[in-house]
Amino acid sequence: MNPANLNCVAIQSGLYWEDKEANLHQFSEKLRAYTEHADVFILPEMFSTGFTMNAEKFAEPAHGPTYQWMLDHAKSKHAAITGSIIVEEGGKYYNRMIWVNPDGTSFSYNKRHLFRMAGEDKHYAPGDKRVIIEFKGWKICLMVCYDLRFPVWSRNQFRSGEGKMESEAEYDVLIYVANWPERRNFAWKTLLAARAIENLAYVIGVNRIGNDGNFVYHTGDTSVINYRGEIMKQGIISAEEMIPASLSMQDLQQFRKSFPAGLDADRFAIE
Repeated sequence: MNPANLNCVAIQSGLYWEDKEANLHQFSEKLRAYTEHADVFILPEMFSTGFTMNAEKFAEPAHGPTYQWMLDHAKSKHAAITGSIIVEEGGKYYNRMIWVNPDGTSFSYNKRHLFRMAGEDKHYAPGDKRVIIEFKGWKICLMVCYDLRFPVWSRNQFRSGEGKMESEAEYDVLIYVANWPERRNFAWKTLLAARAIENLAYVIGVNRIGNDGNFVYHTGDTSVINYRGEIMKQGIISAEEMIPASLSMQDLQQFRKSFPAGLDADRFAIE
């Protein structure tokens, strides 16, 4: 029996530069105002600060105030909440994507690919493990921004055997949270579609809007894309938006049965 549709809400928003209080307040208001049913709310990368390199100043413990804020809202909305923040752990700083369930359980993924052109690799430590969570019968892979450019890291592997590919995929949904600039939005939109096509999975890319503290402009282009690479929902350029999308496991599995390309994929190991 297929799980129910997964109702996701991508939050496309501007961010107050290095101002946690203002950012958490605006997202609290957005969450409270949203009254439709949702299973998951998805926030942008570094949603509490913007994409800052001031890691020492703005880092929090793993279960610090912003994590607690996420936990409180997950409980009140009866929905999972995910997005990335700056975390300090073991003397290192991470751009960490956190997933909090309404029952209080949580998972975290440390961004693997650090954006050297902004000096991210000089201030943050890279992650070394992919994270795929299970939620309401769905398998969901967590990724952050620059990870989008590296298809091997996000590759969905399918185990062969009896041709039952729909139950053999590593994941069903691939989520990218980002601060992806407008000047590279062609790459953003192209690569999101490519990741969906090659991995036979839904892809959700949630991006911020507006200028950051370095005067880098973002138009959003938040997108929900199906396993064929077709756009299901896309944010209005440079607009504050709550973007709902309902994902169908039945449709996904039917497509994987009719077009089981994943069974012919090359096998590999990531070092």
